[in-house]
Amino acid sequence: MSNKNRGEAKRSKSGAFYKKSFITSWLFAVPAIVLMYMFIWRPTVMGFVWSLFKMKGYTPTHFIGIKNYVEVMNDTQFIPLFINTLEYVFWSLVVGFLPPILLAVIVNEMVHFRQKIMTFLYMPAIIPAIAVSLLWKQMYDPSDIGLLNMILIKIGMSPYQWLNDGHFTILWIIVSMTWKSFPGAMLLYYSALQGVNQELYEAATIDGAGMVKRAWYVTRPQIMGVLILNFVRQIIGVFQVMEQPLAMTGGGPDGASASLGYQLYKYGFVTQRVGHAMALGTIIFVVLILMTVFYFRLNKKLEESM
Repeated sequence: MSNKNRGEAKRSKSGAFYKKSFITSWLFAVPAIVLMYMFIWRPTVMGFVWSLFKMKGYTPTHFIGIKNYVEVMNDTQFIPLFINTLEYVFWSLVVGFLPPILLAVIVNEMVHFRQKIMTFLYMPAIIPAIAVSLLWKQMYDPSDIGLLNMILIKIGMSPYQWLNDGHFTILWIIVSMTWKSFPGAMLLYYSALQGVNQELYEAATIDGAGMVKRAWYVTRPQIMGVLILNFVRQIIGVFQVMEQPLAMTGGGPDGASASLGYQLYKYGFVTQRVGHAMALGTIIFVVLILMTVFYFRLNKKLEESM
């Protein structure tokens, strides 16, 4: 066989191999694509389309354009709810962003009992979110039998209203959410820390850097991508908060803990204004898309600067 024929045969086999690999890859991807279509893409598009219709139950009747959006945004509760949602995001970043990072750094610096401590710290993550909300609701009980008030009474202080205090209700809800969610974030940071070059830590230690300086000058730059990812993910996740105010306060007192997500639930399942629910869901979706675009641009600039 000539060299030309051998080359053609090799190219033919190579082409057949890549064609087979391409088909196999798509076959593995099809289940994920179908699920995303059924549970993400199709409901999202249908929600937007239905938001432009007058709804009778969950059946669109006639086209009304942006009337649902106008009515939702003209609702006297829309601006207070939007502000409450931003307050949830603010307190989540103040209370819930740093603890997972600090715990991950501390666990990474530990020599003994690391796995036992990790297992103990991860336990809140396996408890269902509603169960956590109900648990903390009992702890925040404003009477003398509430766990936190029992502690206050033991140290000579008066019982506090906790969730009934409209000025700080959102903060107390965020504390319960942080307790539930920090283990997952901590595990992600810990995994990122395992990828940091240990020679950098050794060099910093030789130069006399303590744990704090090593964390700031070595760890922080190495895991900056993960920090930004979790920062944006936390904003996106908390912006959709619904089940915690639903289970703990019912949006009270006087709407102080209600959020856009909670109002979406009320539109859809309490007041049966499905068109308004679809419109509000689309508004929330657009806000989250803008946050996602912001993350990708920020991450791109970070990668270019490194």
